[in-house]
Amino acid sequence: MQPTTPLVLCVLLSQVLLITSAEDLDCTPGFQQKLFHINQPAEFIEDQAILNLTFSDCKGNDKLHYEVSSPYFKVNNDGSLVALRNITAVGKTLFVHAQTPHAEDMAELVIVGGKDIRGSLQDIFKFERTSPVPRQKRSIVVSPILIPENQRQPFPRDVGKVVDSDRPEGSKFRLTGKGVDQEPKGIFRINENTGSVSVTRNLDRETIATYQLLVETIDVNGRTLEGPVPLEVIVIDQNDNRPIFQEGPYIGHVMEGSPTGTTVMRMTAFDADDPATDNALLRYNIRQQTPDRPSPNMFYIDPEKGDIVTVVSPALLDRETLENPKYELIIEAQDMAGLDVGLTGTATATIMIDDKNDHSPKFTRKEFQATVEEGAVGVIVNLTVEDKDDPTTGAWRAAYTIINGNPGQSFEIHTNPQTNEGMLSVVKPLDYEISAFHTLLIKVENEDPLVPDVSYGPSSTATVHITVLDVNEGPVFHPDPMMVTKQEHISVGSVLLTANATDPDSLQHQTIRYSVYKDPAGWLNINPINGTVDTTAVLDRESPFVHNSVYTALFLAIDSGNPPATGTGTLLITLEDVNDNAPFIYPTVAEVCDDAKNLSVVILGASDKDLHPNTDPFKFEIHKPTVPDKVWKISKINNTHALVSLLQNLNKANYHLPIMVTDSGKPPMTNITDLRVQVCSCKNSKVDCNTAGAPHFSTTAVLLLSFFSLARL
Repeated sequence: MQPTTPLVLCVLLSQVLLITSAEDLDCTPGFQQKLFHINQPAEFIEDQAILNLTFSDCKGNDKLHYEVSSPYFKVNNDGSLVALRNITAVGKTLFVHAQTPHAEDMAELVIVGGKDIRGSLQDIFKFERTSPVPRQKRSIVVSPILIPENQRQPFPRDVGKVVDSDRPEGSKFRLTGKGVDQEPKGIFRINENTGSVSVTRNLDRETIATYQLLVETIDVNGRTLEGPVPLEVIVIDQNDNRPIFQEGPYIGHVMEGSPTGTTVMRMTAFDADDPATDNALLRYNIRQQTPDRPSPNMFYIDPEKGDIVTVVSPALLDRETLENPKYELIIEAQDMAGLDVGLTGTATATIMIDDKNDHSPKFTRKEFQATVEEGAVGVIVNLTVEDKDDPTTGAWRAAYTIINGNPGQSFEIHTNPQTNEGMLSVVKPLDYEISAFHTLLIKVENEDPLVPDVSYGPSSTATVHITVLDVNEGPVFHPDPMMVTKQEHISVGSVLLTANATDPDSLQHQTIRYSVYKDPAGWLNINPINGTVDTTAVLDRESPFVHNSVYTALFLAIDSGNPPATGTGTLLITLEDVNDNAPFIYPTVAEVCDDAKNLSVVILGASDKDLHPNTDPFKFEIHKPTVPDKVWKISKINNTHALVSLLQNLNKANYHLPIMVTDSGKPPMTNITDLRVQVCSCKNSKVDCNTAGAPHFSTTAVLLLSFFSLARL
């Protein structure tokens, strides 16, 4: 293949300098041609010249250095541009930067038919030029200025030059923009007479990558003559930033037995340098692995992506045989595509080998023995198992099941979370007389399912033999509670019922004796031999020991065992009501004014401790033999209340009115109660009862009251 012949299609106007006189400029520093168009070939061939560049600093080109924006090209000392290797895709634009101690300049190479790809110089230098040729003719000629960052002293130093071919005599150059008269101020300045642009200090591309300045010419009064014309300053990146891992801590997990090539995690670092250059092109590698067994190379990291993958066989990735299921890798990121001159940064990746359920739990013994007293509940035996899986996972935690021997659901089994043991418990008391032995079949499984190639075997089941110990159980009353209904006031010595208690220890021959345990009112007695219960006092439904007509007593049945056992039985006696309580009235005191217009005295109510039908309706009467006629009157209001009123005003005094009230029982009961009525003086809304005279009684009333009092005794 013949080398591509460069086609010069366009020349920047900035390079065609109009020399007005021999004194102006014999030599123009920089590239003699700054713009080239190259047809994209099928392939750029290594070391074949693509085109020749001509650069001159007008002082012999001492220490001339070329820099190409693409890492795939270089410029030889003679100015020939060649490819470093055979390549097919380059991009749309290349830039060549040339520099000597006396001058520097940049040439632009447009690849006709090239595609935008990463690494094109147009992206690297972060500026766009839609056309290298000015749209209109201008006398001010400027070219982009390229300045490497981090330059050392001395400063200021010249970095470029502006040329005005038609600048009037006495006019001056003026430079403005960010970095000149805008913050950060004073970085750049221009020689107002020569147009030489200089930088006053070193630059940092990571702070500001490009500066957009304006150049114009002005007259002596500061008026603009030409311009302003844009001047772009591009800061060329230097490799001054190390890769940094910013997202730690880095912790990855991989299941044991995973296939070779399983991705564990991704490690990515950040480099603050220009991402379009090799300064930020990172490569990754593993510097150290701890521990280094069973292989010093358990993992591999993709040098470009940073993906960490397993490289050992699944058999070596066995958590149960590893010295430590945790690996620590020192990961290094190096810029400059991993070349030795690149800067490095490191981070630690922690990789955990996660457990999978590849070991079934196994009982440590095939058979377990347990004993339990009849009637007792609680844990009777701990079943032990072994499991090689990770104790912190469901692959190790055991779940127990009783699969045979528990038809009555008398047993339950739970897992001890600390020891993984199966705690077998009795939850329903066992009866020695029914069965003295029990045999259970227990199965153990893991919370997590087993992997497909592992199954539960015979060692995952065990037999538990349980022996029930006979205990002297207390006698049991039948029924319990015992219930009987009797009328109150039955005669003393009446038989209520015969208690019946049996001994559950049917295999033993024991006798039973009875006794009273709790008899709050002291009304009962029980025959110690046959259990007959009779009364020792009158049963009273209205007693404070009776609640809702029911009296409760407790009895004991004691067997002849050694030691003896006791059972408790409850007797509930429902007492039927008898009319044995006379009604009583309330209130028993009333007041009335001596000049009252309303002669109503008081509303009386009546109550009875008995139950219906031995209570209301009540009959209210004035015991007339002891009371003068045509003075008092009593009127029924309802079944339980009556109104007492006067038929005439009385003098101020205390009066005792005997009220007779009768209930509805059969036979009925009657009670006579004195109602004390105070007739008071009522003046100016003040009631005065203190001057009431002595009570008024008739002789007949006194005799009758005495008679009734004696009768009630």
